[in-house]
Amino acid sequence: MEKKAIEILLIEDDEVDIMNVQRAFKKNNINNILNIARNGLEALEFLRNKDTKRPEIVLLDINMPKMGGVEFLREIREDADLKSLTVFVMTTSNEESDVVSAYNLNSAGYILKPVLFENFVKAISTLNHYWELSERPK
Repeated sequence: MEKKAIEILLIEDDEVDIMNVQRAFKKNNINNILNIARNGLEALEFLRNKDTKRPEIVLLDINMPKMGGVEFLREIREDADLKSLTVFVMTTSNEESDVVSAYNLNSAGYILKPVLFENFVKAISTLNHYWELSERPK
């Protein structure tokens, strides 16, 4: 049975991190559709656009300009149309307050970005396996 590509929204302001995610997808042969927003406001605009397909998974950085990750999570959890989105935080912030805030706002996981690219590839592979095993509402 062929796996169906899913829509993923990466919310990340750092170009190197965006390229790392793209490279990790390629190394893991992940053919999911990766949409990119560079801050929370841009992500909200993307998600609220009725002409774009809603992503099944969101990968969210915490520290971003204009609207950071925790603020973005608060906003979508208060939005009836967006509150059920599956969001994984993927960030360099290991601040306990960020971890607690993310889980209090129903993030599916909190992942510290590995420094070594090989470890980053492994982390993305693990996430991919999770996505493949998880059932999500249609």
